[in-house]
Amino acid sequence: MYKVHCLNNISDKGLALLTDEYELTDNVEEADVILVRSANMHEMDIPANLKAVARAGAGVNNIPLEKLAEADIAVFNTPGANANAVKELVLAGMLLASRDIVGGIEWVKSNADDENVGKSAEKAKKAFAGGEISGKTLGVIGLGAIGKLVVNAA
Repeated sequence: MYKVHCLNNISDKGLALLTDEYELTDNVEEADVILVRSANMHEMDIPANLKAVARAGAGVNNIPLEKLAEADIAVFNTPGANANAVKELVLAGMLLASRDIVGGIEWVKSNADDENVGKSAEKAKKAFAGGEISGKTLGVIGLGAIGKLVVNAA
């Protein structure tokens, strides 16, 4: 039985994939495996029985690679695991940039008590029109896990 300690919140969907050979523990000192997202491990004392560190994400800048390599501890990451979420943020950013959506939301909040909000909105909506993204050229640098999803979605 391997004991797994999560330094950050790890999705229940991901944890459900662990087989019966793995057991979650709250005690990092007894961990055979550490699952980490963004927690900084550089100043952390490495547990004596640690065999592996798995990063839920692409980078490993928060993991002391040299220290773990010297201790023969394997380090894994999951490039592309969050690619769909990043793609959706890119698309949302494109839409936010093309139209003043945030300004429109603020306008609605500030005019919530206006009894004639319909008439006021007719006058104000031109300020939030923006431009359409349809027919525009999208430049994507790199067609990795994220870039290819952005291109296909666009």
